[in-house]
Amino acid sequence: MDERYSYRKPGHAALRNGRASICNTAYQITTTTQNREPLFTHFPAACAAARCFEDLALLKSSRMLAWVLMPDHAHWLLQLGDADTLGDVVGRLKSASSRHSNRTLNRTGSLWSKAFHDHALREEEDLQAVARYIVANPLRAGLVKRIGVYPFWNAIWL
Repeated sequence: MDERYSYRKPGHAALRNGRASICNTAYQITTTTQNREPLFTHFPAACAAARCFEDLALLKSSRMLAWVLMPDHAHWLLQLGDADTLGDVVGRLKSASSRHSNRTLNRTGSLWSKAFHDHALREEEDLQAVARYIVANPLRAGLVKRIGVYPFWNAIWL
């Protein structure tokens, strides 16, 4: 292997490179289904997953500020609490939503891909603007003409 490139971590491991869990920091998170399979076109599966995104038992001291569930991925705007790492909270959300959605789909196994992408928001970034961007995903994807008719999103500013 060429020594110049030995510092790079391939695949999912590269997403963890430089990840920090900072209490009370807002994170924009994206996670995809395994192989980008559009599992959430199945309405009961999407409902099962969506219920998990606001489950206080899963979030513990963290707070879901906004979220949208797309057919093959999810976006979350999450304010990390003081009890867990970002990986812990995301792991609980993915695990519970997999379990409940798989039950409705009559399937087993991994639903979400192993990794997730995160971006810690800086103080000067406008949380509401980021939330609007997140919940507008179905519009940009052409799934609906008005966000109000898309059933799988929420934001605390409503």
